[in-house]
Amino acid sequence: MAAVGVFALAALVLSCKCDSVGKPSDATGAGTGSDAEHSGPAAAAASSGSEAPGGGAGAAVSLPDSCEEELLIRPLHSGDIYASFQFRTLWDTDFLHQGKKVSHYRLFPKSLGQVLSKFSVRELHISFTQGYWRTMQWGQPIVPSPPGAELWVWFHNTVADVDGNWKELTNVLSGIFCASLNFIDSTNTVQPSASFKPLGLGNATDHRFLRYATLPREIVCTENLTPWKKLLPCGSKAGLAVLMKSEKLFHSSFHSQAVHIRPVCKDWQCSSTAWELRQTLNVVFDLYTSGQGKKEWSLFKMFSRTLTEACPLASSSKVYVDVTDNPEGELFDLSPATSVLNTAVVLGDRRTYSVYDLTKKETFGQLRSLNLVLRWKGESGDMLRPLLHAERYVAGFGLQTGEIHTLIYNNHPYRAFPVLLLDSVPWYLRLYIHTLTVTSKTRENKPSYIHYQPSKDRLRPHLLEMLVQLPPHSVTEVTVQFERALLKWTEYTPDPNHGFYVGSSVISALVPSVVAMDTNNTQERPLFSSFFPTKEESSYFVRVYTEPLLVNLPTPDFSMPYNVICLTCTVVAVGYGSFYNLLTRTFQVEEPSQPLAKRLANVIRRIRGVPLL
Repeated sequence: MAAVGVFALAALVLSCKCDSVGKPSDATGAGTGSDAEHSGPAAAAASSGSEAPGGGAGAAVSLPDSCEEELLIRPLHSGDIYASFQFRTLWDTDFLHQGKKVSHYRLFPKSLGQVLSKFSVRELHISFTQGYWRTMQWGQPIVPSPPGAELWVWFHNTVADVDGNWKELTNVLSGIFCASLNFIDSTNTVQPSASFKPLGLGNATDHRFLRYATLPREIVCTENLTPWKKLLPCGSKAGLAVLMKSEKLFHSSFHSQAVHIRPVCKDWQCSSTAWELRQTLNVVFDLYTSGQGKKEWSLFKMFSRTLTEACPLASSSKVYVDVTDNPEGELFDLSPATSVLNTAVVLGDRRTYSVYDLTKKETFGQLRSLNLVLRWKGESGDMLRPLLHAERYVAGFGLQTGEIHTLIYNNHPYRAFPVLLLDSVPWYLRLYIHTLTVTSKTRENKPSYIHYQPSKDRLRPHLLEMLVQLPPHSVTEVTVQFERALLKWTEYTPDPNHGFYVGSSVISALVPSVVAMDTNNTQERPLFSSFFPTKEESSYFVRVYTEPLLVNLPTPDFSMPYNVICLTCTVVAVGYGSFYNLLTRTFQVEEPSQPLAKRLANVIRRIRGVPLL
């Protein structure tokens, strides 16, 4: 009994210490997710664990949260390298339970937990992207995202003032991620009626609790990456996160970081739910911009670092290398070699991966360091064209009217499938919705569903959603005309001649799959293959973003006020100044000056004290 009492007291003390210890480098308050990182595994288990029935020193400890980390490396047919980081944290708790306040956090970031609780958030998805994903060269990404910043949130159905919560939430997230999300307001926020359904539990259909906004001009920099890394359980000190060196990540062709929070099933029976925090980072290293000059890649060349250990708080830490196109090693050599292979269905295709488990010591070898090296031996073949692809551009001339063209490609040879198109256009581009045309193979393609919400000047943007059937092996073109509005002079940006950005179009579709998809979403499989839930074996969900548009608006000559000011000041200084001097100046007759000899004599007489001449 004495031993049991001592054990319980020690657990209580360690729990209190875990609550009070914070990250030394967390100056912004965004990285309070892992208090156990500084107090050790024993303290972490004691602080958040719960004894099994029966109690005692030998009872099993059940942790309410867990985390996993993965890195996927895919050699692209263009010779570039695609690296995708996945970090998932599961927490068995309920932020939305009335009267229940969550006060202890172990792996889940406290800053995000408080946001979910305060604003009654059901799902939150935010991404920051620099560059544009080239689908025709690189294929489909694991986690799609548009250029700039994107935020879409599902609120709980108990929220009374959704717009108020949305405004406060954007300001809080702006501080957490050190971004310009505070510029999100009613002029760039929409409520999609069919797109962006929840990715977690619950099939919510009331779009009043959904908000979607983009900032296509948002620039992603180190100041956004640093708070993102602080949300990880191990930060950037251990595990796969040690590879995230800023100067290497941003010296790339494409970089995207995202945070996704949603409720998911904890087991295959879905007897209980848990909150999933998934942090993803996708980067494409270009062969030419990196300055390598030859087709040879390694972890050290990509990230300037190697892997030495897994995150101590992670239950799983693995590195996957896609070797589907290299079955016999004729395309490239991968070293160190591994005999562990894994097969997974990703984006409708069965892929094969070499797996490196960082939780095993033999993975690091005698050097206690893992540096994967890819040496290309031959030229890669042609890449299979993605089944779904889209692009968009602005046509027309002048600064009064124009046309927006959206091209949607269905590259499937014999299957037709529907797609859902979402367009959010700013209010200063006044759409002529009667000019909307949809054509496929030079024939009119009438959408089966159209939802259009007109804009209000300086209040809300246009919202256009359409469900269009794409014929097999076809190009569908969506065209709409618009008129440019003349803004007030205070509404122009500091560089108005650069143009105004229009966010990307969003295309959502269930694309026919080549192989049977796995519909058991609770089955253990790689994280990169389980982001979008699968409900049908014959198709998989794909979300495609087009390019953002850069549109010129009628812009006044802002140099004219400067010229007017200069001319006015010159007239005032020359004309009025001369006239004022003539009116106020007084004239006096000056007596002739004395000769020099007389002046010298007066000086001498003044010194001697004699009267002057």
